[in-house]
Amino acid sequence: MQAKTGKAPGLAVVLVGERKDSATYVRMKKQAAKECGIVSLEASVPENITQDELIQVVRKFNEDPNCNGILVQLPLPKHINEEVILNEISIEKDVDGFHPLNIGKLSMKGRKPLFVPCTPKGCIELLDRMGVQIEGKNAVVVGRSNIVGIPVAMLLLHRNATVTICHSKTQDIAEKVKAADIVVAALGSAEFIKGSWIKQGAVVIDVGTNPVKDDSKKTGSKLVGDVEFEEAKKNAAMITPVPGGVGPMTVAMLMKNCVEGFKAHNKI
Repeated sequence: MQAKTGKAPGLAVVLVGERKDSATYVRMKKQAAKECGIVSLEASVPENITQDELIQVVRKFNEDPNCNGILVQLPLPKHINEEVILNEISIEKDVDGFHPLNIGKLSMKGRKPLFVPCTPKGCIELLDRMGVQIEGKNAVVVGRSNIVGIPVAMLLLHRNATVTICHSKTQDIAEKVKAADIVVAALGSAEFIKGSWIKQGAVVIDVGTNPVKDDSKKTGSKLVGDVEFEEAKKNAAMITPVPGGVGPMTVAMLMKNCVEGFKAHNKI
């Protein structure tokens, strides 16, 4: 693409404040961009930035022809309305796929969003790369967040799976998970889904990253998923590890979305 156009795709990451986890995610994204040949455009702003000032930061990247994707690292400080900020991102640069128009199109038959949210997109990519049949299968998504649960359910539905979404008010959740050929766990609760819930031969995508106490680690904690991994893998045909499963796929799909934005902008 550089040979064709004389320039590289540009990804803007907006980091508000100094949260360690957010800074780590941004560093991973910058490293991935470097490996791909994508130019990193970064705006690190203080936590006490006003909402109006942050809007101006986003608008500046909207107008920058060298920027093909804008990512505002979440969560934002409490005094800033997340919805207002995300709505400011140009739909042509919405590489996170959170713009209401992109989500709206994802929710409709026969419509194609410009961008699909990165983690759900990565989940489907994993299933495809491993040759997992989606069509006609029973898929259970545990969690109904805007970032993962709802969009991954829509993507599975588009691929002709029969989809059940489970959440905190679901009754007999264990029985519903036991009926699933494909389980996507995205509720953010450490090892909530027990190994005994997983049907023999099921495929499990574990999106959860939950810190739990572990005195054997220097940090005093370790990351575990939403699924009881050691027990679940006795029944599952395939299961993603935590860390190292869905996380790298999310970053890879962000890069892919940025490149797709560059192609669309340059009509390649």
